[in-house]
Amino acid sequence: SQQEHIVDKKFTVFVLGAGAMGAAYASRFYDYDPGVISFVASGMRYERLKADGVVVNDQPYPIQVLSPEDSNPPADLILVALKHHHLQGALPDLKNFVNKKTILLSIMNGLDSEPVIASIYGEDKILYATAVGIDAQRNGNVINYSKGGTIFFGEPDTSELTQRVKDVQAIFDHAGIAYQTPTDMVRIMWWKFMINVGINQASVILRAPYGIFQTSPHAQQIMESAMREVLSIAETAGVNLVEKDIREWYTFLNTLDPGGKTSMLQDIEAGRTSEVDIFAGKVIDLGRKYNLPTPVNELLFNAIKVIEQQKRAESNLT
Repeated sequence: SQQEHIVDKKFTVFVLGAGAMGAAYASRFYDYDPGVISFVASGMRYERLKADGVVVNDQPYPIQVLSPEDSNPPADLILVALKHHHLQGALPDLKNFVNKKTILLSIMNGLDSEPVIASIYGEDKILYATAVGIDAQRNGNVINYSKGGTIFFGEPDTSELTQRVKDVQAIFDHAGIAYQTPTDMVRIMWWKFMINVGINQASVILRAPYGIFQTSPHAQQIMESAMREVLSIAETAGVNLVEKDIREWYTFLNTLDPGGKTSMLQDIEAGRTSEVDIFAGKVIDLGRKYNLPTPVNELLFNAIKVIEQQKRAESNLT
């Protein structure tokens, strides 16, 4: 019945992960209506969020925080915005908040979060998604961003606009969140993966903000050589990525704040664990699977592991 659709009633959105991305999007929903948005967290994270909240673009946001035990009704939409190494541990926190109408959208990096979420909550709960062009930076509970970016999302296996897709479109429309619903979500996921493999990893070994990649042909060459290894794997895997997709990345790259840094460089500088395993690590695994050489990503993988180790040693000394 038409009456049931989300558009016509108050909807609820829960966010798992209050890092740069999670907090940026949660703040947008709070601006629309403080009653629709909650974080889900447990343990220390729950305590910290309860006590400090998040500050986004100099505005404090006292967003409601739910613990896994809370008896709140299930959400219409759950945005999963964790770092990959926290995913497996945190997903069970959502158990009470997922019912048959709940839609889960992962805006995490990499190609692997959707299968992990599906293994717990089922393929039918998930829409594929990725966020492109958001330049959120986090320092503790303080988050800043100048570009809201675009969330690309859709069904994994059909190009039709299902009711679930329309419901999420309506939710994003209400909150003024920019989105696109392309017909080839798998291709878009690989495109974003290729970008991350390129700029995130190159930014770490060069310690370089976006501005360097906007202007330096040397930095661009390092970035692109890592991306091309993803291109050749995609071709073999039957994913429609082409050289033109590398060119098209520059139109996004050139909109980013020259002083801004990739999430991976931010993680390294803060002494956090990086996502190198789901970038170069994944490329190396796929290369083995398809019998394709991945020398650039092997070099990046080893270099970043060393940089991580050095950073950790430094932060242990201070």
